[in-house]
Amino acid sequence: MSYYFNKVLEGTHFEEAIERVTEALKKEGFGVLTEIDVKETLKKKIDVDFKKYKILGACNPHFAHKALMSEDKIGVFLPCNVIVEEHENGVVEVSAVDPIASMSTVENEALGGLATEVQQKLLNVIKNL
Repeated sequence: MSYYFNKVLEGTHFEEAIERVTEALKKEGFGVLTEIDVKETLKKKIDVDFKKYKILGACNPHFAHKALMSEDKIGVFLPCNVIVEEHENGVVEVSAVDPIASMSTVENEALGGLATEVQQKLLNVIKNL
């Protein structure tokens, strides 16, 4: 089982991809709570040059609330991470966590259907880019 799903965005610049992902997330009821610029962080902290790579912490408040009501420690898996990265050849790739894979270790049946719903929404985000 893969722990993510992804899509390569041909002919799309990195910043444009961030905007497209953010809009696609909004259409599925998600907001971006956090944005981590890995390239900038690695340069600043350990003086390493790295490719353009951002982690977007996406959250759908309704699903987050349901999950937290079912399992109060589920916050360790929140928010749902979506990454945007630019490869050496300039190609931009977007990947999203598969919530079913990440929650598979949680022994709480109430989360199964919820994880499936979130998975479908994140699949829609990737598909519609």
